[in-house]
Amino acid sequence: MNDRAADGFVPINTSAAHPARVYNAWLGGKDNYPADQEAAELAAAANPEIIPAVRANRAFLGRAVRELAGAAGVRQFLDIGTGIPAADNTHEVAQRVNPGARVVYVDNDPIVLAHARALLVSAPDGATDYLESDLRDVDQILAAAQDTLDLSQPVGLMLVAILQYIPNADDPYALTRRLLDALAPGSFLVLSHPASDIGADEVAESMRVYNERAAQHAAATPRTHSDVQRFFEGTDLLDPGVVQLPDWHPAPDDVPPAQALPMWCGVGRKP
Repeated sequence: MNDRAADGFVPINTSAAHPARVYNAWLGGKDNYPADQEAAELAAAANPEIIPAVRANRAFLGRAVRELAGAAGVRQFLDIGTGIPAADNTHEVAQRVNPGARVVYVDNDPIVLAHARALLVSAPDGATDYLESDLRDVDQILAAAQDTLDLSQPVGLMLVAILQYIPNADDPYALTRRLLDALAPGSFLVLSHPASDIGADEVAESMRVYNERAAQHAAATPRTHSDVQRFFEGTDLLDPGVVQLPDWHPAPDDVPPAQALPMWCGVGRKP
């Protein structure tokens, strides 16, 4: 792969690690660069639970989307920070349940968008769209998403392993609230976030080595259980609340992890 996105010739910074590409490396993908591989390897060496956690995070996303597309009847999803396409992307899971589901993906890495245009192909009855934007650009995201989504109807807002890249100075709680405020009653917030209070020393060290190698805008901040629960203020939390990844609606044959995984997750419904 060269250093430009396939569509639009957008220059890509390969000298610093980027979250989507580091996550791709943790999942065993090939769409990453030496800086991403180094950050992924050093962070995982500092905290070996990272790799099981990112896999459990993908599984949580799938379970949450199935729940919303099925029992909750949600037909639209806004997935911000989607990352490089992998198995069981949001639209694939949703459209297995409801072929007419519509999904808008948002990411700020040109590599993600180049892959998305090629690989995230909708079922004929549904629709997908891809926006290159940053989570901080709420107004831009909401305006563009309305080309595909009807915001007067419930939407599943996916903020899965993304809010750690918004520092407290940029008020991630206000950004989340602005997104939810624009969505119809009956919408859902699906969220996961690295924990600073599970394996605290290992998490702190892994974040340190990652942040030393990350682009300035992509430094990560883990948060506590109470910090993560605060994102759900104004929603009705679905059972079992804010929990570790494997504890949110596990499948009957799921095997519990040998160690606690350092991420919190939950799903809340907007009244």
